[in-house]
Amino acid sequence: MKKIILFDHDGVLVNTEHWYYLANKRALAELDIDLPLPVYLELMADGTKVWTLAQAVGIDDQQIATARARRDNYYQQYLITEDIEIDGVTETLKELSAVCRMAIVTTSRRVDFELIHRHRQLIDYMDFILTVEDYPRAKPYPDPYLSALRRFQVTADQAIVVEDSARGLKSAVAAGVDCIVVHNEFTASHDLSAATLKIADIRELPVMMKALI
Repeated sequence: MKKIILFDHDGVLVNTEHWYYLANKRALAELDIDLPLPVYLELMADGTKVWTLAQAVGIDDQQIATARARRDNYYQQYLITEDIEIDGVTETLKELSAVCRMAIVTTSRRVDFELIHRHRQLIDYMDFILTVEDYPRAKPYPDPYLSALRRFQVTADQAIVVEDSARGLKSAVAAGVDCIVVHNEFTASHDLSAATLKIADIRELPVMMKALI
């Protein structure tokens, strides 16, 4: 019986992945490195940092650190100025909160997460939030979801993960947790065949959960 939902964040609850890609592309372009979307998606699926592209052409660590800082600034500008809402998320979380406990497990930095939710109420439905600072290794390693299971004091069979990317799916599978994948056009090219279930819209989740509780 499932009684816990562990939500990925970017691409599931907010539409940020496109903007994070553009921030990386912009910062790498300043180092004369192109970042085509297919290449970025391949790196994303494996959890590989885009800065390996810079290292491969001999760019030193100081230049990379400076570029990363610019990337972070670009991304935060997008978070403030662009529309990142996903239809139906708030209503879905409200409905689910009546029947199960929930948490967000994200590879986002806490500073970015807090910026996103400064004027949003999504986290009101959550028992806790885990960001990239809260576990040893990021997705696709199992650490994020194993940390969440320990925090809830439940076993893997009592929880279900909601993800949208291959990296997140790999993390859930490695942690032994069933995973529902919600469609996201940005990550549609990823291999998501290991998902327990697939849904086209997050608003389908309450019906799915009623069958699992």
